[in-house]
Amino acid sequence: MRAAVLVEQGRIEMEQRPVPTPQPGDVLIRVSSVGVCGSDTHYYRHGRLGGFVVEGPLVLGHEAAGTIVGVGESVDPSRVGQRVSIEPQRPDPDSDETRRGHYNLCPHMRFFATPPVDGALCDYVTIGAEFAHPVPDSMSDDAAALCEPLSVGIAAIRKAELDGPERREGGGSRVLIAGAGPIGIVVTQLARAYGATEIVVSDPDPTRRDRAVAFGATTVVDPTTEGTDDLAVDAFIDASGAVTAVAAGIRSVRPAGRIVLVGSGAESMELPTQLIQNRELVLTGVFRYANTWPTAIALVESGRVDLDAMVTARFPLEKAADALDSDQIPGSVKSVVTVS
Repeated sequence: MRAAVLVEQGRIEMEQRPVPTPQPGDVLIRVSSVGVCGSDTHYYRHGRLGGFVVEGPLVLGHEAAGTIVGVGESVDPSRVGQRVSIEPQRPDPDSDETRRGHYNLCPHMRFFATPPVDGALCDYVTIGAEFAHPVPDSMSDDAAALCEPLSVGIAAIRKAELDGPERREGGGSRVLIAGAGPIGIVVTQLARAYGATEIVVSDPDPTRRDRAVAFGATTVVDPTTEGTDDLAVDAFIDASGAVTAVAAGIRSVRPAGRIVLVGSGAESMELPTQLIQNRELVLTGVFRYANTWPTAIALVESGRVDLDAMVTARFPLEKAADALDSDQIPGSVKSVVTVS
């Protein structure tokens, strides 16, 4: 099979590799579509992301969809031919975290395109059958692949409790989202789907602010010229990873509100701990997702979230390097590699 392999920092080469064999409990999937994520571009350009370091050839890509073409032992053979969205993780079923239901936090996780585990920029992949989620015929291959970043957003919205008991009397929640990149746009759509009546998106780029409005923001803010301290939002979700955005966002939250850190930025930062304590704010993070795919598929199928509208460019597998660089094109939201 074909595989687009990161052989060294900044260089992708096409290789021929054996088609993988599905192990017991696995399915073999012919990949159709792979979204390009910011983590892919970090590995491509810098060779690392936080503590994850590329130390050998690596196939990138973890936002993926395809069709089941083979099954391993103990998997129902009738699954062959199913179109699926891939949840790209292999947790240890016996870890304490997995047993608690927090399998995304499993210390023995093997996650697509996280060194040294290969990802989906290739013709075929295998995954545990329970992590290959059937999708309806109405869902495109691209949307099926983008259920992965949508799942990150769902995890964030759940942590923000926009549909929880603390909702405002007489109306939906007020939420502030920092960053109008792909995850920020996903979270904006989800905030609307979950009933938020005021969705404020902060981003210094005017093109991105306009894009946020198109996807459901009720207000946009330029953080370089406008403050947000007086917003008193129910929840602040950071999708930027920027130190200044996190600091400003925390000050924007009402007493007993919630702060959710999604964006990957500085390894550490100074926080206004006295303000957090005095307002009894709840601050938490998001690391991937767990138990989100049924919700993601239902939201897309119902039309409450539009993933296809986020796709701004498509590339063949042989042009994977161009896809990884396409985030630098003005107006880019989400690029997809079409594999088959």
